[in-house]
Order: sequence, then C-alpha cells, then structure tokens
Amino acid sequence: MVQVEVLKLRPEILESFICSLLTVAFFVDRGCCENLDSELDTSDVIADRLIDWGVKVIFGLPGDGINGMMEALRKRQDKIKFVLVRHEEGAAFEACGYSKFTGQVGVCLATSGPGGIHLLNGLYDAHMDNRPVLAITGRTYSDLMGSGYQQDVDLIIPFQKVAGFNQLIANPWAAEMTVDLAMKYALNNRDVAHISIPIDVQVEAMAKGVESEHKVPNMTSATTGSRVIPPRTQIEQAANILNQGDRVVIFCGAGALAAGEEILQISRKLNAPIVKALLGKAVVPDEDPNCLGGLGLLGTAPSQDAMEQADTLLMVGTSYPYADYLPKPGQARGVQIDIKGERIGIRYPVTLGLTGDAKLTLQELIPLILQKKNDAFLRNMQGKMKDWWRLLENRGTRPDVPMKPQVVTWSLSDLLSDDAIICTDSGTITTWAARYIKIRKNQLFSCSGNLASMANGLPYAIGAQIAFPNRQVVAIIGDGGFAMLMCEFSTAVLHKLPIKFIVIKNGSLDQIRWEQIGFLGNPEYGVEFADIDFVKFAEACGGAGFRIEKPTEVKSVLQAALSQDKPTVVEAIVDPNEPPNPPKLTREQVENFAKALIKGQPQRGRIALTLFRDKISEL
Repeated sequence: MVQVEVLKLRPEILESFICSLLTVAFFVDRGCCENLDSELDTSDVIADRLIDWGVKVIFGLPGDGINGMMEALRKRQDKIKFVLVRHEEGAAFEACGYSKFTGQVGVCLATSGPGGIHLLNGLYDAHMDNRPVLAITGRTYSDLMGSGYQQDVDLIIPFQKVAGFNQLIANPWAAEMTVDLAMKYALNNRDVAHISIPIDVQVEAMAKGVESEHKVPNMTSATTGSRVIPPRTQIEQAANILNQGDRVVIFCGAGALAAGEEILQISRKLNAPIVKALLGKAVVPDEDPNCLGGLGLLGTAPSQDAMEQADTLLMVGTSYPYADYLPKPGQARGVQIDIKGERIGIRYPVTLGLTGDAKLTLQELIPLILQKKNDAFLRNMQGKMKDWWRLLENRGTRPDVPMKPQVVTWSLSDLLSDDAIICTDSGTITTWAARYIKIRKNQLFSCSGNLASMANGLPYAIGAQIAFPNRQVVAIIGDGGFAMLMCEFSTAVLHKLPIKFIVIKNGSLDQIRWEQIGFLGNPEYGVEFADIDFVKFAEACGGAGFRIEKPTEVKSVLQAALSQDKPTVVEAIVDPNEPPNPPKLTREQVENFAKALIKGQPQRGRIALTLFRDKISEL
C-alpha cells in the first residue's frame, strides 16, 4: 500500500518505469537483445572447453559463489547436463562413481567456502582409488580475498593433498588453458584435479589484446596422451619368470577391469588360479572355474590357500593394501603390471615391474607364455572353491529368524540383470556383497576401496544410473551408510532414476562393533542407533518402499522391488548378532572374542548362541 501511495504522489516514476518496459519489449520483439550475451565471459569459456573435452554431466549444488558458472551451464543445458544434488559430498561421490563405471572424468561443482569443503570426502575417495575427477569451486571476490569476507576460504589449501592439479583462475584469459591442464592431469594420472574461480572472475568478459606477451590464444588442445606398453625386453623377462613357475597365482585389481579376457587367457595357459582384490571383483566372472574370488577379510578361504602355496605371483592393476595376505617375502617370484610405476613393489618385493596399460601389456605378454601341462595346483584350488561355494549356499539359504544378512544378498544375486551395475557401501555390508553376489561377465561392481568411506553406495548408484540410464542399477547398503547421505535418495527421485537400494538394517555400526570385539577383545560401545523407518522415508520422498523380515519373503519382495520404475528402498531387517567372520579365523581373533564376552559384551549369550548355531548348521 505504501508503494502505491508513493507512485500516486510521484507519477514521473511510474511514467519512467512504463517507458522502460515498452523500450525493452520493442527491442526484444525485433531480436535486438540477441547480442547482449554475445561476449564470452570466463564461465562461458570453461563450459565450452568442458564440452570440447566430452564432458556430458556435472554433479553439483549452486550457490552465490558459483552462480556465474551456473549461468554458463544454463545456457548450454542441451549439451551438458547439470545434476542437482542435496549435499556436495554426494556430488563428489556421484562424480567418482560416474568415473569408475565409465572410465571418463567425473565432474562436480560447489560454491565457495563450505560448499567446496563438503566435496573433500568424495574427492579423497576418487584420489585413493585412482579415478579421474574434476572439482570446480567458487571463491569470494578477487579484491576481497584474505579480508575475512563471507565464505572467504582459500580452497587451494584444503585441496592441496587431494588434487594433484590445484589452480585458481585469476582472469578469463587463463580459463581455457587451465581447463585443458586440469583435464589432462586427471586423465593421465587417474587423479583429482581442482579449479577455483573468484565470483567476479566468473563473469569477467573476454577482451582482445590483454593477454601477457607470452600467452598465445588457443595454445593448448583438448587432447591427451596414448596408453603405455613396457619395452619388449621387459615383457620377455616377465614371460620367462612366469613360464618357470610351478604354482602361479594371478592377482588382479581395478586396473585390470578392461583386461578380463586377457586375464582369463593367461590363466588358462599358466594353469593359474585367479584371485581378485575387492575393486577388481568384476574383472572375471565369479563362477569361472579358474576364479577363487576375493582376498582378505572379505575374501575366500581358497584364495588365501593359493597365496600361501604360490611360488610365482602375477599382480595386475592392484596395489592391494593388506600385504599380510600376500605370499611371504622370498616365498614367490613376482611380476607386477601397473600403469603407475610408483605403485610397483610397494606391497610385495616383485622380481620385475612392468609399467604400462594392463590390457595392452598382457596382449604382448600372452604369446610368450608357454602352455603348462601340470594342472595339479589349479585342480586342487578348484576343488576347494567348490566346497567354498557349497558353504556359502548353506549360509545364504538359512531359514533362521531373525534373518541372516547374507540370505538377502544370496537371493539378490540370482535376480540381478546380466548387465546390472552393483554398488555397495563400507561396513559388514561389504562382506555380504563381496562374498554372496556372484558377479557375471557383463556386470559392473564398485565401492569405496582404499578410503573405505561410508555413505558412498547411494551416490555411486546415482552416478552409475546417470551414465547408463537403460541399465539396472542396484545399491547394497547398510543402514548406517544409507542414513549418512539418505538425502540423496530425493536426488534420485528428482531425476527419475529407477535405482534399487537394498538397505540391510541391523540398527548399529556393525563392522565397528565386530572390530571392537574381534580385534581388540573389548565389548561394543557407542555403535547402536535409534530406529529409522526407511520404507516411510522412501515413500515420503516420492519413491517406493518395501520391507523384508523373514527368509521366506526375500525372493518375492526383491522381485517386486526390482520391477518398480522409480527409486525404491528395500529395508531388510536382519540379525545384528551375525558376525562377518573372515574366511579363516586366527587364534588371536578367537581369544579376543572370548575376552569381549567375559568383559561384559551386551547380549553375549545371544551372540554365543548364534555362533554355536552357525557352526552346527555348517557341520
């Protein structure tokens, strides 16, 4: 009302306003405003260069510190998709998952200050698993940096350890070159790159003749180097070592994901069993007769037996951190193939290291490998693996109530599509997924490897579904990990992503609980949660929700959930007292378990009874 009275008292203001509107309408009607945005600014240059590099999607959350970039993306939304997330940590995980499943650079975006800081956990996940990811962040106004202005955080500093390329763009003429250098670094080093842009620089227009005298326009290119093959002499040396071995074991990781056929070929020529690091689960099918599954706490007993007996070890694309599960130093001669030379020999003192692309190197190596006639070692391991699968089937079909967690993943494995993409989280859930999901030839699998971060499973699945909209994507997550970033379920709803989230619900941080008991001999402490109804949550977000409480319900409920065409949560309520035992229990682990029970472990009677019943069932 006050405004109206003022306008009435001052008609010249109203007249001026109407004239302005008519003027704008006149020029818009004649197309005279088409050139208002014709001059490119820094953000335009960055967006165009990302498109030149083949970037098709960016995961992020806007803010006033990055809105210049948002405008550039808005104007190019037909060429590059912006995936709005609920939390920047989710954006970084989604970019990492996207990169893991496509092999391309994943890109995430956040505003200045807290937005950029929130990216760090997901970026460390990419950094530690050798995935190319580019992070784009905002920065406060360039003439206010260091003054304590709002969100005035120098993001170059916290990104120093996670991003090998870490650069502030100070003016628009550096933008194209900086993007090129960032993308080259990410791709060639399989690592994180970061560029940060002040608010005012984001919208600073390009102008001719202002570059430094040594800066030539368009001096860099949107291209990168070719893949590497080791020298022929080294490949011949590797062949000699492998040909001389009697009990050769092949150990492969994520670096061998594109070399599955070559791994199988060399395995058959050497009569060598194949053992897989967790991130290499999809290198070869789990049911291939030469495959012994995973290694370590999440692995199989036959893989551990093979390592204990090996006299020759071929490592391909892995820097598996748990050296105590590898052959003892001096026990076996070793050959290691890795794209990163600095990774060779850091877990096992190999005889020879080959720096090169796994697939190309194996293709050069295979013709030099002689067909071994003695297959006694391989047949022995194959027999043990058949026994192992029978044991897992027994555990995965238990009728007990409360329901065993492995019953869910055992049944799920058979129901997955032949080209399904499977994501899992960190915790006991990793054990149930790694052991009981039988990976098939065209399926993909990943999780947070060396960082072992919780909360990655849900956003990984979003990154996967964005990359492959026509493939089935399933995330197997614990209730602890799901709750950490459950807001991202609404991201899946917003973007109409029909992901299936299988939430194994035991009401606690179960992995931490069993570590307290089995590794330290202490009773559990600080690991139990208040209950969350994930079915109601899913429905409240606009998705579908299902619940499983009994083994007899598992197959039918999973089938119903997998048939949904929207984001879906399956809440599976399981026995919290079922331990994720390693394939071989050590005496120390058994003694620590007993100590924890004696010290006053809650529900110790029920835990002991569970262990007794488990063993009786297996016998």
